[in-house]
Amino acid sequence: MTDDDRSLSSLGRIALGLGLALQATEDFRDMEDTVEYAESAGVPMPETLAPLASGSMVAAGLGIALWRLPRLATGAAAGFLAVVTPTMHDFWNAEDGGSGDRLAFFGNLAMLGGVLVFLREAWRRD
Repeated sequence: MTDDDRSLSSLGRIALGLGLALQATEDFRDMEDTVEYAESAGVPMPETLAPLASGSMVAAGLGIALWRLPRLATGAAAGFLAVVTPTMHDFWNAEDGGSGDRLAFFGNLAMLGGVLVFLREAWRRD
């Protein structure tokens, strides 16, 4: 890998990690709505799991951006996105077409793709 490739990869990793972390911090701005949304999707113990999931994504995103504990950070983000995306954003079940959930689903799918690339990188490097 050339220095240019490494620089571009690092820039992408930082952008992805910060994007994940900053998006997750939005949940804390109105945790009551976040818990309510989780409850409406059938998440058990939403008062506990919603803030825990949001905090985990902040930590995972920062871990990816800073490349600290990269296997753990990318694995946690991948696991979160793989479970949450089809569970919380199941637009195909929405009566009104679920345009907000459709957008969130495909956004999460794109983030999952990026996370999987860096998950592979984490296992290659160490």
